[in-house]
Amino acid sequence: MIHRRAFISLLPASLAIPDILLAADSPPFRIRTITAGVPLTASGWQQQLLEAATFLRAAKSDFQDQAYEVQTLRIATQALPEYLHDWSGTAGLRVLAEMDEFCRSEGLILSVGQMINAAVGGGYNARLADWAVELIRTTERLNFTVAVASASGGVDVGAIRSAAETIAAIAKSSPGGEGNFRFAATAFCPPGTPFFPAAWHQGDPSFAIGLETPPLLQLAAESLPADRSVADHIAAVMDAALGPVQRQAEEISRRTEKPYLGIDTSPAPGPDASIGKVIESISGAAFGSISTLRTCASITDALKNLQVKTCGYSGLMLPVVEDTVLAKRAAEGRYGIQELLLYSSVCGTDLDVVPLPGDSSTESLEAVIGDVAALANKYRKSLSARLFPIPGKQAGDAVTFKNPFLMDSVVMEID
Repeated sequence: MIHRRAFISLLPASLAIPDILLAADSPPFRIRTITAGVPLTASGWQQQLLEAATFLRAAKSDFQDQAYEVQTLRIATQALPEYLHDWSGTAGLRVLAEMDEFCRSEGLILSVGQMINAAVGGGYNARLADWAVELIRTTERLNFTVAVASASGGVDVGAIRSAAETIAAIAKSSPGGEGNFRFAATAFCPPGTPFFPAAWHQGDPSFAIGLETPPLLQLAAESLPADRSVADHIAAVMDAALGPVQRQAEEISRRTEKPYLGIDTSPAPGPDASIGKVIESISGAAFGSISTLRTCASITDALKNLQVKTCGYSGLMLPVVEDTVLAKRAAEGRYGIQELLLYSSVCGTDLDVVPLPGDSSTESLEAVIGDVAALANKYRKSLSARLFPIPGKQAGDAVTFKNPFLMDSVVMEID
């Protein structure tokens, strides 16, 4: 991490810099991902991915030269059916396995975009679930989504059904159901989103930044002035801290002539970076208490009113088992799916990494995804559902994961 003197030198030369940043020993956030958007072709994907990998490594080096920690490098493509027409056949799966091996050798993660959306023909696809099982079985680094609601198509009932079948099939065929970590049903999710699995691309090659910022928001929470609103103070702290990241990204864009889409300012959590802790620090109560909704709204207001260029979700993330505090409060029974849907009315990514009973029916999964789609359609906002039916587990059962980025919790009930 960057030393204090170097960190201060990156901040704007302005008296408006919050004292909490001037006191920090290092940037209180990480660059979770630099994500390149790449339009692939069936005949040229190897060279196109190689060029993107070269760009990403150089961009990572540039940020590291400024002493920022960069966790992952990722590539997102347009919807797979747009460039690999035999995507569900043996030949298509072979190509995808080759892409996965390329990403493994280059240290990358790849999203092949939306398998169902209005542009490639929405609705139900009976082949998707079986294909997804084989993709998860034969690859390690490929992610994909189904668009269940969009501005062009509204709520897509057929896509909801396909997404539910896909989740159920992956849960039954992958150890611990953890294959669903690489799949999500998305609604109103724009191209250029750097976070996975929701990322997908449209247009010319570009890049975007995703951050892990709960420690930065925690500093803002701990330094909240009595005469300033939560939203205004968080926005001021984030703008001051993220300005240097934006300037570095803009310099990369000028040098490479690759469009820079912005920063997805969603505060993605990590094992030592809890957004649940931030919410509790501001509300003064355990997550799930009556003041949680108001706090979620205040943080969202800050994220939606930043001066830095933003992209993707740029909203409040509440990933249940990716966050130590959220996982703990779920295990304590302080909130459930209905509360998460309520909070999603004022924040970002909705039902993310939610552990569910292993025997959840396709119909019950459809109902959950349908609520997410309806909420997104009503408010024209980006939401997603990444659901984890856990084989052999019932509601209330304790659950542990092999994935080191997933926290122990309990299986949540579908009412």
